[in-house]
Amino acid sequence: VLDEADRLLEQGCADFTADLEVILEAVPARRQTLLFSATLTDTLKELRSLATNKPFFWEAVSEVRTVDELDQRYLLVPEAMKDAYLVHLIQTFQDEHEDWSVIIFTKTCKDCQVLNMMLRKFNFPSIALHSMMKQRQRFAALAKFKSSIVKILIATDVAARGLDIPTVQVVINHNTPGLPKIYIHRVGRTARAGRKGIAITLVTQYDIHLVHAIEEEIKLKLREFSVEEQFVLNILTQVNVTRRECEIDLEGMDFDEKKEINKRKQMILEGKDPDLEAKRKAELAKIKKKNKQCREKVQQMLQKKKQLQLKRKLQKKMERRNKLRTKDEK
Repeated sequence: VLDEADRLLEQGCADFTADLEVILEAVPARRQTLLFSATLTDTLKELRSLATNKPFFWEAVSEVRTVDELDQRYLLVPEAMKDAYLVHLIQTFQDEHEDWSVIIFTKTCKDCQVLNMMLRKFNFPSIALHSMMKQRQRFAALAKFKSSIVKILIATDVAARGLDIPTVQVVINHNTPGLPKIYIHRVGRTARAGRKGIAITLVTQYDIHLVHAIEEEIKLKLREFSVEEQFVLNILTQVNVTRRECEIDLEGMDFDEKKEINKRKQMILEGKDPDLEAKRKAELAKIKKKNKQCREKVQQMLQKKKQLQLKRKLQKKMERRNKLRTKDEK
């Protein structure tokens, strides 16, 4: 059984080809293979056409890509006030529904870690889940969230698929997903098995086109979530200062350095030489820099040429005028 088949068979930043080859060599040649996927990709379509015997194919056809029980909202916020709106939302949900569980999706591991540190400073029971964590740490974080020891899970898209936690009532998108299918996976963590849920996406002035793409994909218009802005303005300075403090603390923990170490480990596992890759990148950067400098020089030369041509035209004009004046005087 291959679950999340679209992710397992795609060749991008997470390539599972080598792992799948090891597994398929170990299983019998005569077997039944089942593939499950929430999205039908070009790779899966190609695999279906390449199958030697006629495969059984079933697709759930639905005009709406998300369930009716899910209340989908957007909150238009200025980029600089996004964290303050998030803190206000969490405080509101905790005040009104103490037993509710919330998943907050972020774009990067660093954002995830910073937000977790920040919310803890505001005394919210939160825990982080991202790819920079070891597997046992991820399991421990999920166990705490599933058992309701902590009510807030801050995660990257590593948690957007496969998580079935019945008690999740709210999903908050800290960033607007760049792809509609990522949005569908994220909001699918709530309103499961006939239960109700709410999904709120924080939309900045730069994300309007992304919201339109999501609405087109899900065949549904997101409704606005109303918030009293004055409450957000009251905590804005405190939230921004706390966030900056958390970023400084994270820098002291060598988080970026650990990320680089993990990258090196991943390259070694893929059979690549990290030093050689770094050297190639440096050489490529040098070439790009030289090309940029050459383009700039060419542009400067063209600009000078234009200016010179313009100067000559003006001089000729002035000479003509002077000649005409001389004639008139005579």
